[in-house]
Amino acid sequence: MNENLEDRTEEFAFAVRAFVRALPHTVSNIEDVKQLVRSSGSVAANYIEANESLGDKDKRMHFRICRKEAKESRLWLRMVHVGDNAALEKQRQSLRQEARELTLIFAAILRNM
Repeated sequence: MNENLEDRTEEFAFAVRAFVRALPHTVSNIEDVKQLVRSSGSVAANYIEANESLGDKDKRMHFRICRKEAKESRLWLRMVHVGDNAALEKQRQSLRQEARELTLIFAAILRNM
């Protein structure tokens, strides 16, 4: 598989973690951030699992999970509250775009399998 995509999924997970550290501590953010951190990390973890798969069926399942978790990350990024902070909003939009691109990449991988 593509080592560059492994780096990209890891960088996405790290970038999400940096983003959430700067978010306002609201009741809804506390819960939404937990989900966002899990889903963003799952994209990277399942990509690694896909590369170490036991066969084609296992690989396909892990790529489906990558796609699903990237979509879910996009949702949680939309739901977190950034307040009136323009820099955080810009960072959120960038992360949402990356989640969208990762979703499309994994969809293409699955189509070509």
